[in-house]
Amino acid sequence: MTYQQIYDHSVADAEGFWREQAQHIHWFKFPKNTLTKDKDSLARWFKGGKLNTCYLAVDNHVENGRGEQAAIIYDSPATGIKRTYTYRQLQSEVARFAGVLRGLGVEKGDRVIIYMPMVPEVAFAMLACARLGAVHSVVFGGFAAHELAIRIDDATPKVLLMASGGKEFDKIIPYKPIVDKALDEAAHKIEHVVVLQRDFLTADLQKGRDLDWAEQLDNTGYMPVAKCTPVDATDPLYILYTSGTTGKPKGVVRDNGGHALALKYSMKYVYGAEAGDVYWAASDVGWVVGHSYIVYAPLITGCTTVIYEGKPIRTPDAGAFWRVIAEHGVKVFFTAPTAIRAIKKEDPNADLMKKYDLSKFKFQFLAGERCDIATLDWLSDALQKPVIDHWWQTESGYPMLSNFAGLDLLPTKAGSAGKCVPGFDIQIIDDNLVEQAPDTEGAVCIRYPLAPGCLPTLWNDTARFKEAYLAPYPGYYFTGDGGYKDAEGYVFITGRIDDVINVAGHRLSTSAMEEIVAAHPSVAECSVVGVEDEMKGQSPVGFVILKANQSISEAELEAELIAMVRDKIGAVAFFRRAVIAKRLPKTRSGKILRKIMRHIADGKSFNPPSTIEDISVLDELKELMVEKKIGVFKQMY
Repeated sequence: MTYQQIYDHSVADAEGFWREQAQHIHWFKFPKNTLTKDKDSLARWFKGGKLNTCYLAVDNHVENGRGEQAAIIYDSPATGIKRTYTYRQLQSEVARFAGVLRGLGVEKGDRVIIYMPMVPEVAFAMLACARLGAVHSVVFGGFAAHELAIRIDDATPKVLLMASGGKEFDKIIPYKPIVDKALDEAAHKIEHVVVLQRDFLTADLQKGRDLDWAEQLDNTGYMPVAKCTPVDATDPLYILYTSGTTGKPKGVVRDNGGHALALKYSMKYVYGAEAGDVYWAASDVGWVVGHSYIVYAPLITGCTTVIYEGKPIRTPDAGAFWRVIAEHGVKVFFTAPTAIRAIKKEDPNADLMKKYDLSKFKFQFLAGERCDIATLDWLSDALQKPVIDHWWQTESGYPMLSNFAGLDLLPTKAGSAGKCVPGFDIQIIDDNLVEQAPDTEGAVCIRYPLAPGCLPTLWNDTARFKEAYLAPYPGYYFTGDGGYKDAEGYVFITGRIDDVINVAGHRLSTSAMEEIVAAHPSVAECSVVGVEDEMKGQSPVGFVILKANQSISEAELEAELIAMVRDKIGAVAFFRRAVIAKRLPKTRSGKILRKIMRHIADGKSFNPPSTIEDISVLDELKELMVEKKIGVFKQMY
């Protein structure tokens, strides 16, 4: 079948389509129900079906002849360690650690917080929770104590699992002081903290509460958990907290049944990955990409997954990613555009890439933020392989827009994240709930109910789920993004709704301007934000990071960028300011914090998100705005 035939079937008969996909995973009890509603009138998939996600990701492969295949490759330039675990070894590690958790009183439905870096034990811990039917909540290692405390109080875990520390470049980040401070602040008291002591850092343990990871594994009183606990398809597998507009994080819930079959479907049809392939997502388990495409999707599919503890540059150089791909025979690679921009800045001619044999490498995927056309073109030219920009969210858990490596690849369109993934009826809606004509911008919404695998609700906060996602456009799930769809069904995400600015009555997308600015040969990365303007309403300002070894002056660069934007968009854009910045404020997953940049320029108060990578960038940015007299600082200084 063609993409269009599959997609049309998925929206015309959603229940029939997903019931067909349910046949492709192992159930202890196949569900009688496909789509039902719960007591809050929210959609639930496959209620009554019994399965276990750990069984699908581990035991199923051992029982069906893949026991000696590599399941996990651990590659850590941060520590110099490389290690491979077969599916049989993975089964043993997970069963042993599940025994530890059970010995500490963890049972089906209990929550366990995991606060760890990119080490194999983090996957063992996640799978051990799933084996018991417990609910894990992974918090990005190094997250601030206050944010960790908020998550502890919301999830009320029985046990917290952690490492003594993480390593970034030559910097060691101790985790224990952060955890101790969070536990002191949290109202909920955790019974046990299990600490993985790393070779480069030993944490002090608090008697009576803290336990050594290795010692617990050696405890003869804990028996490995041989069998996986059956859970209902609608039982939660994990909680993943994402930033909320109110300051309180939203606990995105992922269920077991729909999640497993949706991820397996995506691996085959979106990513073109089959059992036995090596698949690598260069992310962190603290983010949704790590949950879905480092741990669960590759292992459920029977692939080999890579756990990489390093960076795209300086570990040791900008060829790090290509070295991993060549050394481990990666077929499909997934990373964020910000990583590629960092590589491009350090190695603009892709000389380091040319050192490696990438013959087994077939598909490059990008997501996590909009990919500017200049970066997409640079990577496509350098790799000479399909580079696929696709779009999804923490809430969806897997792609909603993409091209399809497992089918015949569709023609690409610059600036588009592709067409709707089967199961997602994505529409462009205006404020009157009218579906927009092709090439007309509006809110990107998805006809409710969402496909299996998406969040069914928020942890202990159904009212907020309805208010944030369902109430703005009744009958639809509101993604928070703006965009448009062309006549051929390609969707163009123009950015968060609040990235659209109003210049003298004209609604303009700052992302369109960013595409143009990013195309300048001296620009490595940029952000365009709308700053309040008493005459125009808002006016765009470009903040630019230069590529290495560029000598262009700021005045010369600004003049050239103004001309480029005027040529591509017109004088209506009113693009008249561009300044050179050392850094841009980002989340740890690489997303530029445009809203905060705008608040600084407009003199408005804000709370830095818990996910910010380096809070000191905000002071740097304010000093730059003061120096250049941008926004409110034009009058104040």
